[in-house]
This record gives sequence, C-alpha cells and structure tokens, in this order.
Amino acid sequence: MAALAHPLDWQLTIFWTVAIPALVAAYIFATRSEENRPTRRQRGFFLLAVLALVAAFMWPLGDLAARWSLLALVAQRLLLMLAVPPLLVAGTPRPIIARLTRPAVVDAVLRQAVKPVPAVLFVTVVAVGTLTTGPVSLAAHSQTARVVIQILVLLSGFVLWAPVLTELPGAKPLSAVGRGAYLIVQSIVPSFLSVVWIFARRPLYPSYDHHVAVLGMSAVLDQQLAGFLAKLCTIAVLWTVAFSLMTRAHVTAGADEDPEPLLWSDVEREIQRADRRALRTRRSSSPPTTPPLDSPQ
Repeated sequence: MAALAHPLDWQLTIFWTVAIPALVAAYIFATRSEENRPTRRQRGFFLLAVLALVAAFMWPLGDLAARWSLLALVAQRLLLMLAVPPLLVAGTPRPIIARLTRPAVVDAVLRQAVKPVPAVLFVTVVAVGTLTTGPVSLAAHSQTARVVIQILVLLSGFVLWAPVLTELPGAKPLSAVGRGAYLIVQSIVPSFLSVVWIFARRPLYPSYDHHVAVLGMSAVLDQQLAGFLAKLCTIAVLWTVAFSLMTRAHVTAGADEDPEPLLWSDVEREIQRADRRALRTRRSSSPPTTPPLDSPQ
C-alpha cells in the first residue's frame, strides 16, 4: 500500500463504502411491512447509528485512525463500541431483532453474551488484544486486517451492551442495580491500557510514530490524549447510563406496574429453546442403529 503524503489525504475504504448503504437498504426493506414498521423514535436511533458509522469510517476520522493518529483510532473505537451498537438495537423493531437472533448458533452466543462475566471477559480480551502493537501495526499496513479488527471491535460493542439492553428476546434482564454495577465494571477493566498511554514517555506504537507532527501533535502527546479520551469518555458514557438506570429504578420502586413486562417474543424464544433441548435429548438417548447382518451365502 502506498504511503500517504499528508494525514488529511483521503483514501477510499471499499468495504464500509458498500456496507453502510447496504445496511440502510436492508433496514428499509425489512421495515416495509406493518408488523415491522419502526416508530419515529426508532428511525431516529437508526439514523444516529448510521451517522456514527459514517463518522467512524469515513474521512477524516477513518483515514487518521488507519495509520496516523492513536487519538483518532481511540475516537473511532469509542463510536464503534459505545454508540453504534445500542443505537442500532434501539432503532430496530423487536420482531426484526427476534428474527435475526432466532438461529440456534446466534441464540447460543446471545445466551452467553447477556451474562456479565463472559461479557466483561470478551470485551476486555478484544479491547486490549486489538490495541497491542502487533494488531495495530497489521491494521496500519493491511486494509483487510483493519476491516476484520473493526468488525471484531463492533461485535464487542454489542456484547458490551447485551446485558443491559432489554430489546433482546429471551434475555433474562439483570436488576437495575445489577446493570449499573456491570457498566461500572466495564468502564474500568477493559480500559487499563489508557493509564499506560497517559504515563508513557515515549511512543509505544511504531505505526503512529511519524517523523513529522500529525495535526500539530507529537506522537507522545497524541498517545497521551488518546489515553485521556479513552478513560474519560468510557467513564462518562457508561457511568451516566448506570446511574440513570439505578435512579429510574429507585423512582419506580413503589409503582405497581412491572418495569420489565413479559413479551410474546420472550415466551416464543423460550419455547424454541425448550424444543431444541428436547431434540438434543432425544438424539442423545436414542440407541445406535445396528447394521444388518449379512445373509449367509
């Protein structure tokens, strides 16, 4: 790949240039029927998700994050993990979410993703592992590797929010206090690399250590600002949601209505899971078939 002469040079990212319009077209096609028609609020959330995707992958942030600035890379990842997943889920009608998560493999992954401990472990491994020197350098020199890592980061964002979202069918929601505590843990554990960036006195990523200042910043300053951005934004977003959940639970504690009503999509998903368990039980308990004996000649 030819080196770019200037940090603000534009480069076409073919995958996301195709993927984002395809996502919009799929949403429009899927919401044509009356059953799947989104509310105005859902359309607004979906539009915000698309705008966040455009901001993350297109010029200038996408090009700066690719090989010029760790600060831009962190800003891109914050959009992919903290903004896009909850906005996409909140903007998609529940029948569509139920259909997308119905396959057995997807449902099996979802059942683990909504559990706090596996979610924290997965997000930590992805967040830290993809920000080590090797993957960052590989992404800076290979557009294919960069897209794969970006998709992995986006998926980790869905896992991050899965224990909190109530739109996922069949997910047994945590209490408001449990969800708040989970988000506080997620704001601390995966972002410990930001402390290393803040106190490092030399550039830790050769891919972002250029001979010229990028946007008027040295590589060390860019790295330190990336650390502050990662830590402050993660805490600000996740703690705000956490305290909002706990405050709302405190306000509605004396109300008679159920804050998390049981929906038909939840019942349907449990029936599907019970059918799959019964089918596995029948298969495991059925005796092996004995091949017929050869008839005597």
